[in-house]
Amino acid sequence: MKYLISFIASTFLICQGYAQNPFNKSADTYQLIYGSTNNGKKTGNNIIVLSNREQTLVVNEKDFKGEHSYPFEFFVVNRQSLQQSLYAVLAENKIIGTVDSTAIKNQTFEWFNETKTILGYTCKKAKTVINSNTIELWYSTDAPVKGAPTILGQNIGLVLEMVRNGNFTLTASEIKKMPNAQMQLNNTNYQKMDLLSYKDEIWRSRFVTIPLFNNQLINFSDTATVPEGVLRFASGTIVLKKVSFPKFSGAKKIFLDLTEQSNGDAYDRTGSVFMISSNKKQSFFDALKNGADVLPVFENGNGKKYKGVIATSNYDPPIELMRFFTPFGVKQFNHIQLKGKLWRDAVHYRQEITDFASLLNGSEMYIGVFIGNYDKGGHRINAGITIHKDEGTIPTKLFPLFNTLNIMEMAGQDYATMFDNENGLTINFELNEPIQNAKLRYTTTGHGGWGNGDEFVPKQNSILLDNKEVFNLIPWREDCGSYRLYNPASGNFGNGLSSSDYSRSNWCPGTVTNPYFILLGNLPAGKHTMQVKIPQGKPEGSSFSSWNVSGVLIGE
Repeated sequence: MKYLISFIASTFLICQGYAQNPFNKSADTYQLIYGSTNNGKKTGNNIIVLSNREQTLVVNEKDFKGEHSYPFEFFVVNRQSLQQSLYAVLAENKIIGTVDSTAIKNQTFEWFNETKTILGYTCKKAKTVINSNTIELWYSTDAPVKGAPTILGQNIGLVLEMVRNGNFTLTASEIKKMPNAQMQLNNTNYQKMDLLSYKDEIWRSRFVTIPLFNNQLINFSDTATVPEGVLRFASGTIVLKKVSFPKFSGAKKIFLDLTEQSNGDAYDRTGSVFMISSNKKQSFFDALKNGADVLPVFENGNGKKYKGVIATSNYDPPIELMRFFTPFGVKQFNHIQLKGKLWRDAVHYRQEITDFASLLNGSEMYIGVFIGNYDKGGHRINAGITIHKDEGTIPTKLFPLFNTLNIMEMAGQDYATMFDNENGLTINFELNEPIQNAKLRYTTTGHGGWGNGDEFVPKQNSILLDNKEVFNLIPWREDCGSYRLYNPASGNFGNGLSSSDYSRSNWCPGTVTNPYFILLGNLPAGKHTMQVKIPQGKPEGSSFSSWNVSGVLIGE
């Protein structure tokens, strides 16, 4: 009688016969089942170990039975060479493999005289430390084969129990002999690669990657070549791309990644990654094509007209996914030498944007990146979005309310100076149905880059919903000096500080600005009013302060 365990396309073959065993005892294959517990509670899936004199196979029980969910892995230890062969099934017809010649040979243990009995075998204790984790192995040298449920201890005997940090345990619950069983690789049609590439392939197979921009130039110039599908606006300071997202079900974690390098601009600049909603009659894309004058106007009595900054019944402002700030000239100005300073080659920003999952799910929309600058060299970016499996729930309702960041600065959109009187920013909006567990995703940064400008002066932000204060806080960053090595062109002052060291109104050169989440409870259907108030500083000569604030209402 024979049976087949199929690791996709019959990757591994285990044949078992019940005829009289023509080999000696040491040639037999043994199957062990290991269960896992964490703090005494059963967790995870069982592990199957098949071991004989020549090799050991370690695989998850679910995959052993053919109940696959991709990706999954298994490994084989060659007892003679002490090499570990690793295999990963990434999809139904994609298998990769590699060999690790050092994992077993480089293991060191501390040995103990303690003993205990597991499955009738007397076991001794060995201990090792891996990445600050203390791992105890209970192994038997009386067993007919060697093996272990992980790569650790494969050559010290038969490991019947592994304990990590005193709380996570793998224990053998069953051992049985499989007469005449033979293990052999049944499909050599897999992609062989080095160990590092193998690990990277597995990591990338666990999530979906949506590319946005690749080595994209954002600069101040009316002439530039762009890849197919990329649009430039505002003299090249905005790049835009229509992006298609897959349809997904269940909870997800979604992340936005962006990498920036100076391509000529030496200064710290405001950056924003945004998407354009098309749920209403008018959108921000209309302004990019036809100019900011087509946008609805907000006025608060100070005599200025602010275009496209608040939601109306016919218009949604751009939805800000990430607010980031470029450092002073990373990479392009790394030739500036200071003793003890080894400048970074790029700055990488990564932010979770799971709150926007309901908008991204199965949709096609424009996503853009803005970096305010007047430099022909400008900046280069790479950007992408990753979608990961997760547990839990995600918001199902989302309403962009305001965004005062003048994304079209280089095309005439005015700075957000509407906080110079007590009216501040006022948004009237109407909900067609109630929202449960509502919260406001609020991003705020202060600007005005001289001594008394709001960039360097703490200012209180207050938010009122239906005339009731729901938020009151001074947004401030005191950790800007942590990012000094991203700022080679930052000015150095007589007091021993660099410009990039100075604390700022909720931002630092080379960082992401995190949003605040303001809990609003359950909101009834009907009309509502929200106000944002900030005591904006007064102008001095040609210098003035402004505040870039964006807010999205999220709920269920």
